[in-house]
Amino acid sequence: MAWLLTGGAGYIGSHIVEAFRAADREVVVLDDLSSGFREFVPDDVVVHEGRIEDAAAVAAAFEAQPVEGVIHLAGLKYAGESVNAPLDFYRANVEGTRVLLRQMAERDVDRLVFSSSSATYGTMEGEIVTEDSPQRPESPYGESKLIGEWLIRDQARARPSLRHTSLRYFNVVGSGSDRIVDHSPYNLFPLVFRALSRGERPKVFGDDYPTPDGSCVRDYVDVADLAEAHLRAAVLLDEGRELAPSYNVGRGEGVSVRQIVETILAVVGEDALGYDTAPRRGGDPARIVGSARRIEEDFGWKPGTDLRAMVEGAWAAWNTPEAREREVRQDAARA
Repeated sequence: MAWLLTGGAGYIGSHIVEAFRAADREVVVLDDLSSGFREFVPDDVVVHEGRIEDAAAVAAAFEAQPVEGVIHLAGLKYAGESVNAPLDFYRANVEGTRVLLRQMAERDVDRLVFSSSSATYGTMEGEIVTEDSPQRPESPYGESKLIGEWLIRDQARARPSLRHTSLRYFNVVGSGSDRIVDHSPYNLFPLVFRALSRGERPKVFGDDYPTPDGSCVRDYVDVADLAEAHLRAAVLLDEGRELAPSYNVGRGEGVSVRQIVETILAVVGEDALGYDTAPRRGGDPARIVGSARRIEEDFGWKPGTDLRAMVEGAWAAWNTPEAREREVRQDAARA
């Protein structure tokens, strides 16, 4: 039986597809292809096209083949954008999760791994957040992910057969395959890469945060390591393991945006180019760094990719002919 992966044609989702295939486990994809790419998914993996909040589309994906569990990534992301379009984020992330839970219940599908976010914490208290730290999201995006966790928690109370966990991502970067590239218009790596490809100086958003160098501090995790965490969660649920309601998925190390940009410039040989500073973006907390102790203990999972390797992998994937052609199409669509 297959696991259904919602949002499986996106940057993160397609890496999870690769992890499942490497483990010889069946996976099928539901994606509306609004930000994902069909070519990210191997030809022999079934892709059902549809929106997560469309009950008919979700039902059709379930009915096409037997499904034993769901990894739920589909939805909208980007904290800053959610400040400008909160209703869109609640529609996709909250209503979409409600629709999915209803369709799962109607078919007795009882295993769920939810793509949550460190944005549920907001600006952290102390040096590091654990899964039990206060959750005070500072954007509609973070709020919508927290509500998603609540919906799953409450559904599991009403339907005790539902076994689940939520993975709270920190900042996901890198590339585990030259075939899969982060083309986001908002994520840090593609923003810097895009500027460098145009011969422009990259930007650091905000230089007046209460951090050592004034820029935001984040916990960066490689996308291939993150994909392995999803695979491990699915395997443990298949084995009947009772998992914690939530797990941080990060390296447990804080790196500033300035440090990231300087590392990228060094890797690509553009140290002399430098960078500019720009105003803060709405919804960005000053610092988010998470403890990964719980997932290390329960999953036996540890991130294995360091910062320089993350940059090198992402830069190599960015510069393939296919990625450059895709960027041209994306630029035309954004114009």
